[in-house]
Amino acid sequence: MTGTATRYLYLVRHGEASPDESGLTEGGRRQATLLGQRLRGIPFAAVHHGPLPRAGQTARLIGDQLENVPLHVSEVAGDYVPYMPGRDELPAESADFFLRFLAGSTGEEREHGPALARRALDLFTGPADGEEDRHELVVTHNFLVAWLVRDAMHAPKWRWLGLNHCNAALTVIRYAPSRPASVLMSNDMRHLPTELRWTGFPPELHI
Repeated sequence: MTGTATRYLYLVRHGEASPDESGLTEGGRRQATLLGQRLRGIPFAAVHHGPLPRAGQTARLIGDQLENVPLHVSEVAGDYVPYMPGRDELPAESADFFLRFLAGSTGEEREHGPALARRALDLFTGPADGEEDRHELVVTHNFLVAWLVRDAMHAPKWRWLGLNHCNAALTVIRYAPSRPASVLMSNDMRHLPTELRWTGFPPELHI
């Protein structure tokens, strides 16, 4: 994190997925297109996206609204558990809830996910090299957005748990040289009409 230019990292959870997660719903495709329209004019150096269909489709629909921005598929931008906390790290009142949530993770996920999360911090965070500001978009999944927001806030590693983001919502983090990271916006949905907001959240939480 010794770069000399400011990095602006734009984080997006994929659009609304079909029940079998094989791709996007019609609403998810609209979400992605509208987000792409909002992002026009930003001088992105690249769009990174995870390998699963819902992330790839979202990235391509956003990319269709941008001019000559390369798309890169990356396992690092994929869907994985970024950190597995022990009970002693968690608040006593919520430890059982979070540990039940994580109980379905396999041994491979427990090893592979944290390694990818460390690589994500290396690849996507911190000031950029060079003399010009760098703008990058990562189309990913809820867990990685939460992990990177947690890191920007210098919160404990377990705190990615409980941070939730809606489909096609926008989060932006600024990494300026010699300054702490700043979360400029989080879970922003102003580009979406009311009927396309808050997907990915339980109905009782739609506001």
